[in-house]
Amino acid sequence: MPTIIIQRRVHSEKKGVRVFAVAESFKKGAVESVLAGVVMRRDLVVDGMAFGTATIGGDDATESIVSMYVSLGRDDVNCIVLDGLVISMYNIIDGEKVSARTGLPVIAVTFEDSPGLDRAIKHHFPDSWQGKLAQYEKLGSRERVVVKTGKHLYIRCWGLTQKRAVSVLNAFTLQGALPEPVRVAKLAARSALSLAF
Repeated sequence: MPTIIIQRRVHSEKKGVRVFAVAESFKKGAVESVLAGVVMRRDLVVDGMAFGTATIGGDDATESIVSMYVSLGRDDVNCIVLDGLVISMYNIIDGEKVSARTGLPVIAVTFEDSPGLDRAIKHHFPDSWQGKLAQYEKLGSRERVVVKTGKHLYIRCWGLTQKRAVSVLNAFTLQGALPEPVRVAKLAARSALSLAF
């Protein structure tokens, strides 16, 4: 798959700014999860959607997200927002690689503090935990931020500063801590899952 090398700056104050948000949904015992990606403009209009899959417990989530973005054939998306980096039972998304391959800044959001996943990874992958743990540790630490609603969340970002990332999240957050593109992507993933299985 070719690497897209265009780098974009995110001007969250502009009306035409667009993000591509990705979320997942899966059922217990399934082999794959469903990934849904939603392109949303700053005025909260949805004007694009893509779907993919990730193997439960696998290592293909990063490639799937890049493929979803490429499938859109868009050059007007300004940023990618991910609903977490550890999905589908420890299928770890490499945010740095997603940014490098798409040429877009990436913001990964989570909503609860945690002591880390080291013990859980060792438990679920007793024979291969070293590789998974290395992938997880490469993600780096999360930063606690507060959005305009007064709610806090935890982010990791690549290709933009933390201040700019918060500005992007503020532009797309109406209430609570959940940005609207992520909320819609979650709904789309759940709906697609109900049709797929």
